[in-house]
Order: sequence, then structure tokens, then C-alpha cells
Amino acid sequence: MESATLVKIEPGKKISYKGTNYRVAELLDLSQVVIVDEVTGDSHNVSIADIELDKTEILAPSEELLNITDESWAIAKSRLQAIKPLLNLDKRSRADVAKVAAENNMHTNTLYGWLKLYESSGLLSSLLPKVRRDRGSTKFDDEIEELIKQAIATEYLTKQKKLQRMVIDEVKKLCRKQNLTPPHDNTIRNRIKALSPELFASRRQGRKVSDNTYRPIKGKFPGADWPLAAVQIDHTKLDIILVDDHYRKAIGRPWITLAFDVYSRMVTGFYVSFDPPSAMTTGLCLIHSILPKERWLAKYDINGEWPLWGLPAKVHVDNAKEFRGNMLQKACEQYNIDIEWRPVARPNFGAHVERVLGTFSKEIHALPGSTFANITEKGDYDSESKASLTLTEFEHWLANYVVNVYHQKIHSMIGMTPLAKYKQGILGDEHNPGCGLPAKIKDEERLKFDFMPYELRSIQDYGVVIDKVHYYHDVLRPWINAPDQSDSRKKRKFIFRRDPRDISQIWFYDPELHTHFAIPYRDTSHPISIWELREAIARAEAEGKKTLNEHVIFEAYEKMREIEQESVHKTKAARRSVQRRKVHGKVEKPIPAPSTINEVQLDDDIAEFDIEPFEEMDDWS
Repeated sequence: MESATLVKIEPGKKISYKGTNYRVAELLDLSQVVIVDEVTGDSHNVSIADIELDKTEILAPSEELLNITDESWAIAKSRLQAIKPLLNLDKRSRADVAKVAAENNMHTNTLYGWLKLYESSGLLSSLLPKVRRDRGSTKFDDEIEELIKQAIATEYLTKQKKLQRMVIDEVKKLCRKQNLTPPHDNTIRNRIKALSPELFASRRQGRKVSDNTYRPIKGKFPGADWPLAAVQIDHTKLDIILVDDHYRKAIGRPWITLAFDVYSRMVTGFYVSFDPPSAMTTGLCLIHSILPKERWLAKYDINGEWPLWGLPAKVHVDNAKEFRGNMLQKACEQYNIDIEWRPVARPNFGAHVERVLGTFSKEIHALPGSTFANITEKGDYDSESKASLTLTEFEHWLANYVVNVYHQKIHSMIGMTPLAKYKQGILGDEHNPGCGLPAKIKDEERLKFDFMPYELRSIQDYGVVIDKVHYYHDVLRPWINAPDQSDSRKKRKFIFRRDPRDISQIWFYDPELHTHFAIPYRDTSHPISIWELREAIARAEAEGKKTLNEHVIFEAYEKMREIEQESVHKTKAARRSVQRRKVHGKVEKPIPAPSTINEVQLDDDIAEFDIEPFEEMDDWS
């Protein structure tokens, strides 16, 4: 679907290249197209990554997803549900719209209005009711929400198949008992409409009916009939110990969150960190999965292609409660991504992505610092003493493996390489037509903010403090010590987005301008990650500094940098000394080369190249 948010690269599409207008004439492969100048008739073969997307149609800054009430969000979802049968309908007529309008007891013009809003933006938030925005949530609202949930669970989600009217009566009764003003009947109806179809079926019709309708079957994964139709996301702790960037000492095993296209078996994106799996790590993995990879690969100087981008139609995610963040759910719904939670004790739901993680583990066991899969394999190998890779270096190795090994090897289940299968699904072959290249996101910044983790903080006269670090910019001045709108005795809290890979700045959402602003911390000479910050805090605490503040933390961080530099200089001096002795002794044997990582060389330049994982996501100025 073409919209102000998405643009699809396909024959006939008008695009811009190096400031000149062209028309796409032909798709050559996954990364190149033929474009034609409609004035001169000149044609060129160009990289899709170099095509300039027209951002003039991008909508004005929208409301922060976190500020949208559950009630308004439920209304938007019910409106989308009503117009879904009409979306992408060939030769849609007024009779088609009138029929759907009658089925939903609505006026035809109402549906036309919703269709126009949604098709022009592609975002669920375009269907929000046009009412005065709530300035903040209150305890009163939370209590009513809980009562509605309670009534739906006890009165509606049962095999008695009670009517919605009975749920409404139950909510009113519960509100009267607690002296609360009952919500409007339509509010409760909208909550019921927003229920998951699978949950509805399992509670009112039974598990068997629900399984027959929604449970995946063995063999071909249901619904994975084209690229990005179904993407599985899984998490695992990797069998390798990594070292820190400063002392090169073992600091532990990292986690990986990996997204996987079931149709082609291609990896769509991943996120590696020392944080356990959560809605945050899933969201950051999805950002990497959805956006083009060219700039990311260039930063790692990887000579290979990863021509995969676009919004997945459906995402399967672990069912653990730590993944069920409201922010992740809203962000997926905003971009029309159907998120499905993997049922407990149902391993077939995640079999595909678990297999690829198993494949990666075998390769990782060849790296220095591997902990192996079991004690028998490990033997007397000292994983900690052998560990030598930092998080950045490991991510470099992993990216190279994904792009130039895994995607290029024949996959036994599909009989071809994952890259070839993906290309077949996109471009087609002599037997089947392709689905075409996925649409690209025009406003990448908005997508990153929607999936990025956040903090709620009040703004003091000195700015904002997060993890003992101070941030300030003049855009915060109008909101210093602003009172909470529901309780003037309290200070108002604002939304601040933060990327754990570079906490040198945070992003403040201005609730009046509906825009995000970058807020740096006061001393911008310290660009560090959240893991480096934790290490600095631990070092300061180990030195007995009971009162931790920003100065103490960065003092510890600078001390670590000094130790690192001294170590580097000593190491180089030692190498030179060894070399001189060897030369003087007329020894022809060269100095041993730096250790290699499987087939990927990590030389001194790479070790000193200061890249944070997914660094391009931080260039948002």
C-alpha cells in the first residue's frame, strides 16, 4: 500500500536520483533498478539504496504513541477492522463501501473518510478519534480500565457466551461499588472489539476450535507464502564470553535477539547486547529488521549484500510477560504488523528461528572464548582466559557470517540459498510471479522513535537526570518544574527516548509541538553505551566512592580510557622490542600475526575503530 509513510519501488514509479526526476523502468535484482529520464529518454542502472525518497508527503509530526489513551487506541483499531475488507480491493466501488457500512451500521461517507485517512498515511494513528487529547493519565482512569478488564474476563470471555450488554451492566455495577463514574457503553464495546480473535475463540468456543483456526501445523509454516509474510523472533544467550573494550577482560556471555523470515530462511535483523530479552530488545531488533542495511554494512566495512527491508505482515514473538510491553504492541499496531504471541509449551511455533540459532551456535564454538554447548565438548578449555572479542568485534563477525556465509549456503529445507529463495519470492520465476519489492519506510526517524525504549522524567531547573547522568538543552526551559495537570502538587513527567548503545543524548518529546528534540548530556566528550556506564559505576563503587554522581562516573570512565591507552602503548612498545631482538638475532621467523576469528581477520584497526552496535541509528540529527 502506497502512502505518506511507505513508498514501493516498482516499474512505473516516479523517483528522484541525484536531484533529477526519473521513472522506474525495470527491476534488475534485489538491489538494482533501471531508471529512465522521461524528458531525455536516458536510462541508467542504479542502486536502490541511492534512490531518493520523496518526503514531502510525510504527515506533520504525530502524537507520541505513549500519549494515546487505550480508549482512543481501541477506537482506531475498531475502525481499521471495519475498513479492512475494503483495503487493496480491486476496482472498489461505492456499492462495496455501502455494503460494509451497512454491516457495521455506519454511514457510507464515514467509511470513505476513514479509508482516505488510512490509505494516505498507512498508520493506525490516522484513525484516532478527533477529540481533545488527554493531558495525562490519572489513577481514576487506571481503576476504571481494571474494572473493564475484570468484567470482560468474568462475563464475556467464558463458554456461556454472554452478550456485550451483560459486560456493560457488570462494569456499571463495579463502578457504583467504588463510587466511580461509569464509562460510556461504547467505550466498553470498543474494548471488546479490540480483543484478539484467538483469545476470543479459545475462551468462548474452546481450545480445540482455537487451535484448528490459529495453531500452526507441522510441515509448511501457515501463511508464509511470500517474503516477510511471517517473521519469527527469538532470543538466546550465546555460547561465548566477550571482553570489555577497556581492560580486554572477560565480562560475560551476550544475548542475541534475532528476526527470521520463514519463507526464505533469511535473517531479517538482529540485536546483540548484555541485556536479557525484553520488549526493548525485541523493538530494537525490529528496527534493524525493517530498515535498509546498506549504511549499517558500510560502517562495518562488510563487502556483501543484505538486500532485505520492509514491514513484516506478521511477527511471532515469545509469550513471556517481559515481552508483552504495551509500547511494543502499540508500535506494531501502528504499522499494521500483526503480532502473535507464541503459546507456552508449543515449540513448533518457533522451530524455524530456533534452528537457525542452533546453526549459529555451531559456528560460534570455533571462536576464542566459546563456552561450547556442554561440559563434554568444553573439556579443559578455559573460556574466560581465551576470550578476546568485544561486543563490537563479535557483532562485526556475526554480520559477516550472516551476509557472506549463511545467506549464501544451500538450505536443506528449501533446496537453495536463503538469498536465492528471497529473490525468487520478490522477483518471481518461470513458474510463479513475485510479490515485488517491499515498500520502504519514508520517515525512518519516526519508526525508530516508535520502537525505541523510553523513560518518564520530570524536568528540573538543571535539566533531566537518567542513571545519574545530567542532560540539558534550552528546549526544556519552558517545561522546568511544570506541574502535573491532574495533580498540581506533583511535577509533570515527560517522555524521553534513549538508545542503550549511545547514551550521549536522549530525545525529548515536546507535547505541544509534537516533535522529538535531541538533548545532549552536559559533557559531550563522553560518548558511551549503557554497558560502559554500568562498568564505570561499578568501578567507582569498587574504589569506595559512596556518593555517586556524574563527575565520579566520568572520572572513572576516563581512568579506564587511560588504562586502555597505556596498555595499547605498552603492547606496541613490547612488540617493537621483540622485533628489534629478533632482527638483531637474525631470526627470519616473523612476529606472530594477531589472532584471527574463524575466517574473519580483526586487525588493530578494527579493534580501535570506535563503532557502537547499530551506530547508524544514532545519526538522527
